[in-house]
Amino acid sequence: MKEMTEIRWHGRGGQGAKTAALLLADAALGSGKYVQAFPEYGPERMGAPVASFDRISSKPILLHSAVTNPDVVLVLDPTLIESVDITEGVLDDGIVIINTEKSPADIRKELNITGKIKVYTVDASKISKETIGRDIPNTPLLGALLKVTGMLDFKETIEDTRKKLEKKFKSKPEVIDGNIKAIERAYNEVKS
Repeated sequence: MKEMTEIRWHGRGGQGAKTAALLLADAALGSGKYVQAFPEYGPERMGAPVASFDRISSKPILLHSAVTNPDVVLVLDPTLIESVDITEGVLDDGIVIINTEKSPADIRKELNITGKIKVYTVDASKISKETIGRDIPNTPLLGALLKVTGMLDFKETIEDTRKKLEKKFKSKPEVIDGNIKAIERAYNEVKS
C-alpha cells in the first residue's frame, strides 16, 4: 500500500456510503493506520447522490481538504454513472469498483475509461439481497475493496467490522451475520 490511499465512495442517501467509509476507517485504525473518514452532503434526502471519503495512511495525515484525486472510487448505485462523473480526478493507476452485474470490460467501454485505470465489478445488490435481505450494497463493496487493494488484513477487518456491527445491531444477529457473509461473498465474487 502507498503511504496514503485516498478513497471516494459514491452512493445515494440511505445506501450506506457514509457507513462503509466509517467501517473501513475503523478497521484501518484498528490495524494501526492513521485515518480520516468524512461524508460530503448537504440537505439531501433519501435517494439523492452523496459521496463519502477515506484517507488511510501509515503516517499522520496533515491534509484537511476534500479528496480530489482518489486512488480508489467505489460506486454503490450504478445509475449514478449516468449523472455523476465518477471517474473525475481518478489517478492514472487508480481503481474503480462498481456495484453492477455488468462485466468490467462493459463498464470500461461505457465510461470510456482508457489507460491504466483498473475496473472491477461485483453484483453487491444481489449479494446484499441474498445475505442481508435488503439492497444495501455498502458492506459487499467493502469486501470487494479489501480483495482488490489488499490494503488491510481480511480476517482482522472482518472481526473489527463484526464488533462494530454488534454494537449497532445488538438485538439483530441476523443483520450482523448477513453483513459479514456479504463482505465475504463480494471478496470472493469481485470480477476484474
